[in-house]
Amino acid sequence: MDVILLERVEKLGRIGDVVNVKPGYARNFLLPRGKALRATEANKAKFEAQRAQIEADNAKRREAAEAQAATMTDISVVIIRQASNAGSLYGSVSARDIAEAVAEAGHKVTKSAVVLDRPIKSLGIEVVKLVLHPEVSVTAKVNVARSPEEAELQAKGVDVTADLFEREEAGFTEAYDPNAEPGSIAVEGEEAAEEAGEQTA
Repeated sequence: MDVILLERVEKLGRIGDVVNVKPGYARNFLLPRGKALRATEANKAKFEAQRAQIEADNAKRREAAEAQAATMTDISVVIIRQASNAGSLYGSVSARDIAEAVAEAGHKVTKSAVVLDRPIKSLGIEVVKLVLHPEVSVTAKVNVARSPEEAELQAKGVDVTADLFEREEAGFTEAYDPNAEPGSIAVEGEEAAEEAGEQTA
């Protein structure tokens, strides 16, 4: 399906470009979101008549996005979630969760501005792209941890899941019996005394 782009669309084209896209992509994304028009003769004429206004409106939105982007350097947000010892989350962190965390940090962004290939399902720090305008984007560090203390450790570069695993491993020690023979099972109290008596007899 041929469509006329009303704004820049990544990997597709700029304002005014006539591009061929899959019908589903046009019907489900480009057309309902006002990013494109069907490339009919009537729409081409309408677009050309309004082109100057469309480009001026786009330039205004881009300037506002650039001004916002200038205030959004080094964004880092912490999201606290429950997780297993292996670091897998019980649930996941979605685009909505990230948008809310960024808003709490004082930067208003919409859920649709968060570019997330897939929901975050493990502890750690992810770098996420925030698209403020088709031509303006910034990145944010999303620190997913089980507690604020863990988030601080992760921010310093500590792998909390590996650290936890090492501590668990170190915590397991077998009781040492200096009299036990290799392969024998340690026994306690009277049984041990009886066995010792049998061996000396």
